[in-house]
Amino acid sequence: MRVLAAMSGGVDSAVAAARAHDAGHDVTGVHLALARNPQTYRTGARGCCTLEDSRDARRAADVIGIPFYVWDMAEQFHANVVDDFVAEYAAGRTPNPCLRCNEKIKFEAVLDRAVALGFDAVVTGHHARLGDDGLLRRSVDDGKDQSYVLAVLTGDQLSRAVFPLGDSTKAQVRDEAARRGLSVADKPDSHDICFIADGDTKGFLQRQLGSTPGDIVDGRTGERLGTHDGAFAYTVGQRKGLDLRVPAADGRPRYVLSITPVTNTVTVGPREDLEVDTVTASRAIWHGAETPVECDVQLRAHGEVVPAVVTVADGELTARLLSPARGVAAGQAIVAYQRDSGGDIVLGSATITAGVASEALVAARA
Repeated sequence: MRVLAAMSGGVDSAVAAARAHDAGHDVTGVHLALARNPQTYRTGARGCCTLEDSRDARRAADVIGIPFYVWDMAEQFHANVVDDFVAEYAAGRTPNPCLRCNEKIKFEAVLDRAVALGFDAVVTGHHARLGDDGLLRRSVDDGKDQSYVLAVLTGDQLSRAVFPLGDSTKAQVRDEAARRGLSVADKPDSHDICFIADGDTKGFLQRQLGSTPGDIVDGRTGERLGTHDGAFAYTVGQRKGLDLRVPAADGRPRYVLSITPVTNTVTVGPREDLEVDTVTASRAIWHGAETPVECDVQLRAHGEVVPAVVTVADGELTARLLSPARGVAAGQAIVAYQRDSGGDIVLGSATITAGVASEALVAARA
């Protein structure tokens, strides 16, 4: 095939491009310039869109022996990822910018352009597998699996995607990079949000949204326990940094239960009040069989899986959890995995709108 290899400047995408080349494909490497001002993004091999990363990607392409280009997608990235990130927090939700980047940039804007230019598929260094049935599967390396952030892809997008690393562990990928003479073999992985240079998410959001003081209240009594400078600084399940002025009567820590932008209120309570047994979600993408279906669901990136019965209708997904889950945040993705496949096959995903506790679960807390 004639394929476009998205090369971030890291070890995974470099080895993925090399494997595609070895497989006999006609490979062209492309690095995505995503920063309006590269100096404001992470440097020192900590991000995925810096000037250092562009140079590392070009050197890797030279070693592999493939053509290499840089595509400027800064405006698309800012509109679809950065602005979306800020808007979601302002609305009281907790977004996943890496998932949004995969959806809107790497497998929408890039794939669309690649197809228009005559490429058959896009190759990336994601740790995930694609079966002969066209369904997405977890990587063999559980610790590096990225099927959660890829589950938003449509069937058509998956049909034009190639993930060469899904059958390898990260250690194997690094060893291979060293054998190939790729200088990125020991380059650290990026873990932080690339467009927040200092890693201070709260400070970044405050600069974007300004200071908006409000109340922190007790979820059971409604008592005012403290104040905040902006509800955007909190997420469901958060324990640290609450700065409460009134100690809990039972001496136990309290957690963020919900965020209400309309009243600019953060509601807190004991850990057990985080438990929900129903999750609702929108913008469902479903590859599995007719629902309802019993499966496993993952509610956060690298979070634990929970058994559930999932129903999808008219783009909306409802998951009845067979065991309660804590810290379910609106804005995150819920990803369903087929249970009888060893939990590897992605059935579909949706964006969480709410986590709800049934009357029975609420009564059990009393």
